Amino acid sequence: MKIGVLYGMEESFPPALVDYINRMNVPGVTAESVTIGAIRMDEPQRYRVIVDRISHDVPFYRAFLKNAVLTGATVINNPFWWSADDKFFNYALATRLGVAIPPTVILPHKEHPANTSAKSMRNLQYPLNWDEVFAYVGFPAFLKPFDGGGWRDVYKVTTPAEFFAAYDKTHQLCMTLQRGVNFREYFRCYVIGQEHVHVMPYDPGAPQHERYVKNPPAYDPALLLRVEEDALTLCRALGYDFNTVEFAVENGIPYAIDFMNPAPDAERASVGEANFAWIVKHVAEMAVKKALAPARPQTYRWDALL
Repeated sequence: MKIGVLYGMEESFPPALVDYINRMNVPGVTAESVTIGAIRMDEPQRYRVIVDRISHDVPFYRAFLKNAVLTGATVINNPFWWSADDKFFNYALATRLGVAIPPTVILPHKEHPANTSAKSMRNLQYPLNWDEVFAYVGFPAFLKPFDGGGWRDVYKVTTPAEFFAAYDKTHQLCMTLQRGVNFREYFRCYVIGQEHVHVMPYDPGAPQHERYVKNPPAYDPALLLRVEEDALTLCRALGYDFNTVEFAVENGIPYAIDFMNPAPDAERASVGEANFAWIVKHVAEMAVKKALAPARPQTYRWDALL
């Protein structure tokens, strides 16, 4: 049984994961980097498990992974879940699950999406009641894409004037506006296999290589327990086996502000040696466990592929 790792720009995590799995010496299980060309629609199974690190940026890879699921492969993370997801849905779902979320709205595109016109927007209220939006969300707030990542196209705004200046730059992107959290503590959590949580104190304002706090203070055990429980609640509801969940803590309340990260940063240079070792070990063990699990009966319906 082969475990494949599909990746792009990363340098340290994919080869370390392949090496760790192979050093486990599990009978019948090996790992390698995925190599593919053109994919036939009746493609046979090449891998029992595939760890996906790049298909969100490459539609060809996403199509390959969906087809691999049809052959009986297990993909981490499931491409059917991932393809249907967005961050605004995540916030709405989390609210219904009892996880604290800052007030958030989704906004119409600043510019009409490609191949649409004013007639395409007949159902859209115009002008929007911006006073109502600002009263609900409040300031400071963050304007950010509803399906983005890597802090791309994210704007902190403190007044309506700053909001409109930032909104003008978003063009055809679909954006959310979310109240900012005046946090004292901030955590980034790896969640693996919807079972294991690794809580990492994090400073989002620091340079990338210094964001993971190396000598954190002691935290309230009850706060850490709630962070772990909320992280598991979110990942189990969203179906993600490999994710990061970020919490900004204000007045003792951990607000989940970012938890659609199914290909989270795992590079040694940015996360640090201890965090890197934890993630490699737990992802490797999860991939092997899934490779050894009995194959599920194939049912060719979308909901059965989730």
